[in-house]
Amino acid sequence: MPRVLIVEDNDADRDALSRRLVRQGFEIAVAMDGAGAIERARMESPDLILLDWSLPVIESGEAARRLKADPGTQSIPIIALTAQGAADEAERALDAGCNDVDTKPIDLPRLLSKINRALGLPDRVRTLHTPPRGGG
Repeated sequence: MPRVLIVEDNDADRDALSRRLVRQGFEIAVAMDGAGAIERARMESPDLILLDWSLPVIESGEAARRLKADPGTQSIPIIALTAQGAADEAERALDAGCNDVDTKPIDLPRLLSKINRALGLPDRVRTLHTPPRGGG
């Protein structure tokens, strides 16, 4: 099961995205700022990092540059999450070493397609079977 590190300082956004990805079969680790992203990535070696592009402590671009400069984390794909319509943010994210960019609000099928591509998985939304409720 692929492990995704979600780096997001907004509790509601982080929790919602975590729940949605867990339902798609991913293991989730979280960090709330750029410094936490670097620390968690080094400790846990996630398969992919989703990096909010507006982070405190160590800003997102600096966190991405440090992750890509570190031999222990440089091969981890990073998808930056930017504000919709912020083309300059997307360009800065790619310049900092991010592998891809997606926009907020999150469109789950589109984001899953990017995650799957970055991980070399089939491009499809995973559907997990949930047994019917009740007896019988």
